[in-house]
Order: sequence, then C-alpha cells, then structure tokens
Amino acid sequence: AESAPKRAGARAPGSGARGAPGAARPAAKRRPAATGAQAGERMFPALGKIATPEQIKAWDIDVRPDGAGAPPGSGTAAKGEPIYIEKCAACHGDFGEARGRYPVLVGGHDTLKDERPEKTIGSYWPYASTVFDYIKRAMPFGEAQTLTDDEVYALTAFLLNMNDVIDSDFVLDASTIGKVEMPNGDKFF
Repeated sequence: AESAPKRAGARAPGSGARGAPGAARPAAKRRPAATGAQAGERMFPALGKIATPEQIKAWDIDVRPDGAGAPPGSGTAAKGEPIYIEKCAACHGDFGEARGRYPVLVGGHDTLKDERPEKTIGSYWPYASTVFDYIKRAMPFGEAQTLTDDEVYALTAFLLNMNDVIDSDFVLDASTIGKVEMPNGDKFF
C-alpha cells in the first residue's frame, strides 16, 4: 500500500501534539535539580545579574491591607490638599470629580448596584493601603515614584477625607493605615 506524502512540518503519529489522538508523547528530558555547590550557579550567567539587597529594598514598596510594609512618615488631609492641588487636580479635578478621561476619585457612594456604578476611592476601593500603594507606585501621572512618603500619606489622607472615610484631623501613618475602615471593604473576599 502506498502512503500519503508527508507535508512539511508534519509529525509522525505519537510524536507530539499533532500526533494520533491518545498517542503517548516522548518523555521530556528533565534537568536534574541543583544541589550543593551547583545551587549558586546560574543557568545563563551572561544574562542579568543577581539583585543586591539594596535593589530588592527599593522595589519592595508594597503596603498590605493590615498596614504591614507601610513606610515611616505621616500625613493629614490639611497637608494633602495643597499637594493635591499642585500635583493631582490638573487630571482629577479640584474636587476629585475628574477632568477629561481621567478617573473620578471622590463620590459614587451607594452606586455600586446601579447600572453604571461610579467606582471611586470612597465607593469601591477595599483598603486605605491600596490607595497609598497606588499613589506611591504610579502617581503623579508621568512622574511616578517622585512623591515622598509624607506626601503620599498626606494625599491619601486628603482623598480619604474627601470621601468621608476619615476626619480632617486624622493622622495617617504606618500605625493607622491598616485600621482605616473603607465603606466597601467588607465586600471583597
């Protein structure tokens, strides 16, 4: 019997994903686990370099919901207002109402069940630390990670106050950020 001509790239039955249905694939070759002196060796030593403790510390800037990881510093809504006006209002509006296509930051209370909910810091965000973490990592737009920790605490306090989450004289710092109760905090799993 004559066999059909093979097309380019075709595989023999059982030789992989395009093989016969249910056909066994050949066992993959596994590299043995590194042990002893090999553990410090790198597979591709010419690529990159091992991060130093200082580099790791510079990127380890997350603040968890309970406040763990929050840096030293503090801020209040009163200290945050002038920073907000200078560095945030051009995009987010004088009162957090947004300009253009930038996100609204204030308001939206009781709108999450609406057809078009307004997801703001006060209506949607689950933790104060999420606000702090986002501002610290990503704001101001185009100048990310240029704010000091005190400025980030102050901006976070200002926005929380604008959303009626904290009082205007509340001091936001590493010891208090994990204790702030957000209006929608209990709606997240």
